Amino acid sequence: MITRTLFFGEGLFETIRWKPSEEKLKLHYRRLSTSAEFLGIPCPSYEEFLRDLQDMAKDGNDLYLKYVLLSKGGENLTDSAQSYGKLVVVKPLKPLPQRVRLCISPYRRHSSDPVCRHKTTSYLFNLLVKKHALSRGFWDAIILNEKGYICETSTANLLFVKGSRLYTPARGNGLLWGTALEFLSRRLEVKEEYIKDPRNYNGIFVLNSLLLCAVVEEFEGEELRIDKEAFEEISCILRACLLPPQGASPPDR
Repeated sequence: MITRTLFFGEGLFETIRWKPSEEKLKLHYRRLSTSAEFLGIPCPSYEEFLRDLQDMAKDGNDLYLKYVLLSKGGENLTDSAQSYGKLVVVKPLKPLPQRVRLCISPYRRHSSDPVCRHKTTSYLFNLLVKKHALSRGFWDAIILNEKGYICETSTANLLFVKGSRLYTPARGNGLLWGTALEFLSRRLEVKEEYIKDPRNYNGIFVLNSLLLCAVVEEFEGEELRIDKEAFEEISCILRACLLPPQGASPPDR
């Protein structure tokens, strides 16, 4: 059967730092299954998803796991997916930075783009953004939309601090809402904001499931203020998502 993931990029993936808590696993699965429904790809149950991860990870800790949901079906562009396949990649987790440097991406995103809101295997845009940043000596680049509002980086959500308040770019800008950001927002108030100039804030952080939280110490060659107290609080909360899962109970709906 034709793998539509290979032909058309019609597939999904989740990147997981093992071992996550049961709540964090459910956040990954909920995003995967919701996106699968949107794209019309059959999806395994939560129990199957968890079993696949556990079988590959065995008793390991501090692992990088990538769960790829493959779409199988007809070879024509407009055919529907008929079944699914799975691929789980596991490898040791590489050392992760606590401080990063960012630049601005020359490639913009349109806020109405439906694909950017799902973690699809169509990752060429993100790859171009990341390669541009690395070629300039930065860790990653901030993506702007067609109106000049900040969305995210190619691999992480952004979190801004001003006073005692936390802000993140609004979902309406066109971005992928990450599981680390969702985990944090369930414990601290994070306001969605339309942001253009990151230098107007007391501190900036990047969040994703692998590094959890890192400080942005430089933006386009300019040193930024660092809110160490906020960083410690956010990091402490996110480290709580790295607890052993306690079973295979179905995710909340």
